[in-house]
Amino acid sequence: MLKRILVLDDNQDILEVVNEVLSYEHFDVHATSNSNGIVAVAEKFNPDLIILDYRLSNANGGEICLELKAHPKFKDTPVIIFSAYISMNVDFDKYRCDAVISKPFDLSQLIETVNGLIK
Repeated sequence: MLKRILVLDDNQDILEVVNEVLSYEHFDVHATSNSNGIVAVAEKFNPDLIILDYRLSNANGGEICLELKAHPKFKDTPVIIFSAYISMNVDFDKYRCDAVISKPFDLSQLIETVNGLIK
């Protein structure tokens, strides 16, 4: 059975590239740019891994990560945060994410990180 990955990013180009690359790597990908109701989307899709953009137009990926990690169903689901703000002294550890990938990112690094977290 394919491993499922939920991707949330409000940049359509990034969503398309990530969707394409992860689909090519034989993952079942649900890509969305809408953070509203993302926990409900996750409950329905039941992902094995979640990728969140840190800075969304109407939300904070770190806060969404905390919300997901507080949910009994997703407390052990690995979460990767994409961020163009790695150097901005953001304390990503406080969001309890499992990995942070800086934007712009290398696709092989993305695949390696995903494969490392999905066992």
